[in-house]
Amino acid sequence: MTARVRRVERAVVLAKTLAETTRREFREARIASGLSRGDIGRAVGISPSQVDRFERGLLRDVRLEQLCRLCLAVGLVPSLRFFPDADPVRDIAQVRLLDRLRTRLPMSIRWRTEVPLLGRADARAWDAVLDGHGCNDAFEAETRLADLQATERRVMLKFRDDASVGHVILLVADTKANRRALAVGREGLRGNFPMDTRAAMSALAAGRCPGGNAVVVV
Repeated sequence: MTARVRRVERAVVLAKTLAETTRREFREARIASGLSRGDIGRAVGISPSQVDRFERGLLRDVRLEQLCRLCLAVGLVPSLRFFPDADPVRDIAQVRLLDRLRTRLPMSIRWRTEVPLLGRADARAWDAVLDGHGCNDAFEAETRLADLQATERRVMLKFRDDASVGHVILLVADTKANRRALAVGREGLRGNFPMDTRAAMSALAAGRCPGGNAVVVV
């Protein structure tokens, strides 16, 4: 089975799962609010039979705008978010970056990779988590810094959503392009990532908690 076929099959399963979850939550919210299918149909401009078919999964090709109208009519705010999927080429570069860091850390410290966010049902995971040195440090490995602000938002959202992590380290590959990006934008990251490579690595290499979030270039 080719990678393309596997991705198509995953997409079909994911679409079905999302659709089933949406229909179930819509129906539960409609019943809880005391609204009939006719009430909903009049609110969004479709017939009660179409609302019924939507609930039973028989209404095909529902437009995104129509779906938003249906959900808002029963007091639900729809949300569609995207998370990175595994890309073999990107993974190889990340693995090499993580390996460079691992060789600089004490072997006595526990090192785990691809660690799911604690208590979250989505597919997000930390590239690595280090513990056994007085705190839990999560690492997000970036081989190419394309958009510093977008990277910061993504990493800090994960940090906010995982209460098990004490600090987060933005691990950046030591390339000319990344150094240029940091030369321009490093100070903008200072509020959320106050520590730099030397201070953070000095603590980590000695088996100590770094004491704060950091940007580490290796």
